[in-house]
Amino acid sequence: MIAHKKTFATGVALMVAFTVVLVAMFMPLFGGHNGLEYLDSLYNSISKGSANYIHKATAAAEKFNGRQIEVTLGLKSAEQADQTAKQLNAGGALINVSGDTLKVSGDLGKLLANCLADAKLMYENNGDAIQAKYGFEARRVMYNWWQACTLMEEALNKQEQFKEANAVHTAITKAVEPAYNYFGIQAQNIKDRLGVVVFSLVFYVIYTLWYGFGIMYLFEGWGLRLEH
Repeated sequence: MIAHKKTFATGVALMVAFTVVLVAMFMPLFGGHNGLEYLDSLYNSISKGSANYIHKATAAAEKFNGRQIEVTLGLKSAEQADQTAKQLNAGGALINVSGDTLKVSGDLGKLLANCLADAKLMYENNGDAIQAKYGFEARRVMYNWWQACTLMEEALNKQEQFKEANAVHTAITKAVEPAYNYFGIQAQNIKDRLGVVVFSLVFYVIYTLWYGFGIMYLFEGWGLRLEH
């Protein structure tokens, strides 16, 4: 039994319209992508535009030019060890390869400079240059850097070379990880897409309230009310 037909009809109308918009959001109406995919891509590109700290990591690494280190890195496979050895050697390191284990000695500043140069290319979506440099896929190069730097940070901490370990950690978090995660995404400045961003945020609030009022009017139309 419908207690309040007008209120119930309002609730039905709101929920029908809500459903129509919801279906439209999942249709490929935005250049072959649905609304969620479009906004996800938009916010990823905007966040990339404001997440480039490679220059800061590079400045931090320069302080360790001339600082010699010796570490042993246990990689996941002999293949990865061979690839990583090639990457570290490009930074001037002396490498002793034994299966999946590398004994590395070299200038920490130069090692990090080479790593950060690769991260910069990756961040700029220039994967072809990285592949041409090493002979294997750019994502693999950056994964190798992440693995090697993580192990290097652990080894330096065990040697109580905490400042050096922190510089490696900075390279990982400020350069290697963002470069890998944002690869293939075109960076945008939020000021260039401010109208779309504001609209999407306002729409999200309105759409949420829209659903809430629709449910409320349906229940009130049925005669269900909260009493205090």
